[in-house]
Amino acid sequence: MDQVEERKLIVLAKKGNDEAFTMLFQNHYMFLYKYLIKLSLDPSLTEDLTQETMLKAYIHLTNFKGESKFSTWLISIASRVYIDHQRKVKRERKRFEKAREDVLRKVKWDVSISGHDWTDYMSQFAELDPDIRAPILLRHYYGFTYPEIASMLNIKEGTVKTRVHNGIKRIRKEWS
Repeated sequence: MDQVEERKLIVLAKKGNDEAFTMLFQNHYMFLYKYLIKLSLDPSLTEDLTQETMLKAYIHLTNFKGESKFSTWLISIASRVYIDHQRKVKRERKRFEKAREDVLRKVKWDVSISGHDWTDYMSQFAELDPDIRAPILLRHYYGFTYPEIASMLNIKEGTVKTRVHNGIKRIRKEWS
């Protein structure tokens, strides 16, 4: 699509012509996708970010002044969408970590008031990812078999064995 045709489509799209915007969208979709995949390195996320970018472009098309290329304007929107996503992920991660620390503090308190000691092993256990911690807990505390754990967690039996083994190995490594 040449510049003249693109400008005509932009004018029509600004006037509310959805077909013109669809043509602009189709013309720039792969360009945006390739840009965002290089930023995110995640195809699924890239699809979402590309769609969100085009939605924002559709909503704010009247703000496009034509002083730069349409593709440049789209890239600036895509960049902001990506940065906003990264900030959101960071906020959620911080919120999750705070909640995890709060739960750990509560569990330590509950253990101490019940007359038990919070051992360093329990601290190491608490540091494991939940994907590793759950199979260890189900196997060694509750006594479930590997096939039962695999069924409960909807993962393969070999994965359960690997997670239990690697988790215990990691705790032991911290103590050696």
